Amino acid sequence: MPATRAPGCPFDPPAELAALRDERALRPMRYPDGHVGWLATGHAAVRAVLADPRFSARPELAHLPVPRHIPGGELPPVPPGMFVKVDPPEHTRYRGLLTGRFTVRRMRQLTARVEQITAEHLEEMARNGSPTDLVTAFAQPVPALVICELLGAPESDRPFFLEHTATFNDVNATAEQQMASFAAIGGFLHELVLAKRRTPTDDLLGDLVGGDVTSGDLDSGDLTDEELTNIAVLLLGAGLDTTSNMLSLGTFALLSDPGQVAALHADPDRAVEELLRYLSIAPVLTRAALEDVVVEGQLVRAGQTVTLQVGAANRDPARFPDPDALDLTRRATGHLAFGHGVHQCLGQQLARVEMRVALPALFARFPGLRLAVEPGEVPLRSDVDILGVQRLPVAWDVS
Repeated sequence: MPATRAPGCPFDPPAELAALRDERALRPMRYPDGHVGWLATGHAAVRAVLADPRFSARPELAHLPVPRHIPGGELPPVPPGMFVKVDPPEHTRYRGLLTGRFTVRRMRQLTARVEQITAEHLEEMARNGSPTDLVTAFAQPVPALVICELLGAPESDRPFFLEHTATFNDVNATAEQQMASFAAIGGFLHELVLAKRRTPTDDLLGDLVGGDVTSGDLDSGDLTDEELTNIAVLLLGAGLDTTSNMLSLGTFALLSDPGQVAALHADPDRAVEELLRYLSIAPVLTRAALEDVVVEGQLVRAGQTVTLQVGAANRDPARFPDPDALDLTRRATGHLAFGHGVHQCLGQQLARVEMRVALPALFARFPGLRLAVEPGEVPLRSDVDILGVQRLPVAWDVS
């Protein structure tokens, strides 16, 4: 599967994917371990697989589309509480406990706090002066503070989480390094769960520990410490890495096409949806067929893995006219940046709130914001599961 973006095209999926998609949106693919499965590059094909309960999200059932060393040769089942990698009904029970905390209304209630956190970091940028690295000065700390507040984790532990989530998501890190980071995050959050058992707090993790959220036949008070810790690890990791990279890569895209900034200010909601579609920072998902399924006229047999190229699907001209153009006035409804079906991203409304607040505020505070290096000198995060930039040197005129 092509995985390398073309030089000078930091926002585009590998060019070979477009040719594969235009020729055949779902095609057989030989995996690095010899398995013969499928590669889906078309919007309709990717959406159909994500919507079909006959495809499993369990990683131990799927084959990896890129070479990666797995100790023992096989992925184990995910630990209890890691609900994004399990299927219904287990997935349904866990997700039901959390859905009420991530509704559009509840996330919009956080807007004032997101605005405050954003404003504080913009003022700190101004005090520290031009130039700066937008990743460490803005794109990482803003979502870190938001998700830590949501969980009730102390702000002082933000650097710890940033370091270890980056290592855990680095596909070039050794298995030992990834597991060490996973253990470090889990250890701290386990202690946080125990602390909230002793003294309940008014936050998401405190609600779960205290049993204040109920879904069907499962009360959150029935969750074990292990389940609670793993839920916290999952929410923290997802909330930090994805939003941080959308803010940094989104800023890079806007600085590369500054004529779009007016559209960002005019309609932040529409602009954010287009950035999500255009950048598709989580470009690859996998699903395993639990039984024979016909997709787009092709028979996918039970046990076969389908690799879903979300980045290519979100650039499908059959769904989005002129898809390789960034157009913040476009109505990008139907994009798959948050997935689709029962596993669609639980925190998508929180991510939207953060982007709708942070990006316009950044360009309003620094209207002359520009890259401090040539675009080709911006180091990309092309070696991780979540795309982005390693650093984004920016500058502005100081009056």
